[in-house]
Amino acid sequence: MTGLGGLNKSKHGVVMGLVQLQLPVVGTPAQLAAQTQRICDMVGKARRTQATMDLVVFPEYSLHGLSMDINPAIMCSLDGPEVAAFKRACIAHKIWGCFSIMEANPDGNPYNSGLIIDDTGAIRLYYRKLHPWVPVEPWEPGNVGIPVCDGPNGSRIALIICHDGMFPEMAREAAYKGAEIIIRTAGYTAPIRHSWKITNQANAFCNLAVTVNVCMCGSDGSFDSMGEGMFCNFDGTVLVEGSGRPDEVITCEVRPDLVREARSGWGVENNMYQLYHRGYVAVKGGAQDCPYTYMHDMAAGTYKLPWEVDVTDGSSCGFAPPTRSYQGPQAHPLVPDSRVMPAKKAA
Repeated sequence: MTGLGGLNKSKHGVVMGLVQLQLPVVGTPAQLAAQTQRICDMVGKARRTQATMDLVVFPEYSLHGLSMDINPAIMCSLDGPEVAAFKRACIAHKIWGCFSIMEANPDGNPYNSGLIIDDTGAIRLYYRKLHPWVPVEPWEPGNVGIPVCDGPNGSRIALIICHDGMFPEMAREAAYKGAEIIIRTAGYTAPIRHSWKITNQANAFCNLAVTVNVCMCGSDGSFDSMGEGMFCNFDGTVLVEGSGRPDEVITCEVRPDLVREARSGWGVENNMYQLYHRGYVAVKGGAQDCPYTYMHDMAAGTYKLPWEVDVTDGSSCGFAPPTRSYQGPQAHPLVPDSRVMPAKKAA
């Protein structure tokens, strides 16, 4: 059920819109300001598209484009004019919004960050991309974990960004923290089309979650992003799928109440529970251990693949090999109890 894209909103439904935004070129402060205004205008379009819409989602790179430019003059901050404009747009149109910024980092390379802002202009979720798309992207690895926030109509929402969604652990962590709706924003181009589709569906089914996914769209003269917004239900089926048309707004009603029902009531394929209660038919409560070597090795700081890897820095994409080590996670600035697990610092 999609409620005809939200036209027939149900009592427990959350109507969401995915903006397949035209890929911009942004290299100057003036272009950044113009693109900020364009996104705010598209918030208005989304509201006019669907009066019942609760939350509108913009893709990764919707503000900065795909140049990978880390020029400080066009980087953003949480208290900067771009985020302030997004807040005003959400208030003016009485809608929640999910936005992408490249965020200034005084201690290193910028962060690739995402925000969910509610209809009063409050930041409800702030996330830094954990897995930049190496070796192509220069962004600092995220260090504030995977936060989850309360969303419209009693929902629980997480945000992961682009390459994050290729790691099963990302969606699983979001679901483990209670997310019923997992948003995935991206700037992907056509070579990733197949991987995009199957991981959006797998992330939904493997975690009994709704995944809400959208890419940038169209060409900037150098790159061609693919659009292809997707809503995937918790059984892995595709509810609504977009096209490659720039600026199209894809809408769907999703049902977090049915996610909760499946998570509590399913026996077969209730994998989030069964991960830690394996074989509970044979042994009381199931086996409650951690049989996965890679998990133990990551926690111990001894993770090592049994094969050689050739590409281990960004030099193939024009970035100088880094000289700084990762300094470990930090407390989330907006979530006092962010449950970020400590990590062993690199040597």
